[in-house]
Amino acid sequence: MAILLSVVIPAYNEEPNFEKGTLEEVTDYLKKKDYQSEVIIVDDGSDDKTASLAQEFAKKHDNVRVVKNPHQGKAETVKTGVMEAQGEHILFTDFDQATPISEVEKLLPLFPEYDIVIGSRQLPGAKREKEPIHRHIMGLGFNILVQMIAVRGIWDTQAGFKCFKGKVAKELFGALKVYGKGKQVKGALVTAFDVELLFIAKKRGYKIKEVPIVWHHVATSRVNPIKDSLRMLRDVLKVRLNDIKGVYRTA
Repeated sequence: MAILLSVVIPAYNEEPNFEKGTLEEVTDYLKKKDYQSEVIIVDDGSDDKTASLAQEFAKKHDNVRVVKNPHQGKAETVKTGVMEAQGEHILFTDFDQATPISEVEKLLPLFPEYDIVIGSRQLPGAKREKEPIHRHIMGLGFNILVQMIAVRGIWDTQAGFKCFKGKVAKELFGALKVYGKGKQVKGALVTAFDVELLFIAKKRGYKIKEVPIVWHHVATSRVNPIKDSLRMLRDVLKVRLNDIKGVYRTA
């Protein structure tokens, strides 16, 4: 039977989330569905036990496999999973399940009318749970800048819950220029690769639908409000500069 849904999960130093059972949430949900699915966990060069724990988990689930990458950041990690995926649709979601896998039920019915369906924390009907006010203000400010500089009409480019037609995902991730080049990095890296991904998609005429989702804040030490905000702004400006240079022009 053909695989309807590939779920790509990037993983970087996820030992605490193994203890919370977030992967079981994904496999337990998919086990109940009447379609074929696969889960691809891509280890982003973790320096804890993430890779070995993921491999042990995969041994217990026929539809789970693990891919090991050097530490290159989330863009390259998700890209690796996308290129490995065999599903008609490819979803990438965060390891911590800040957006529960069950929210995919809101996305899948919108294919094939749309090429890309993304979760949004900003649209009416979305639920943002336990989010610190400073994180909400940061996100809102970034969304306004993205609207002004790069991607108009999409109100939340950064939610880690996006689904694509399989061929579209492979094409778009293959076209990334700011990230996704296979360069090794140090430490956690918060980037705006989603902005570049959606910018290229709109430029190529793909139909994108934004859907309100449930999202709950998961505390992490990986986010540095000032440093990461400046890096993400730089990323957005690079996307606009690349476009001016004709970098995203197709033959």
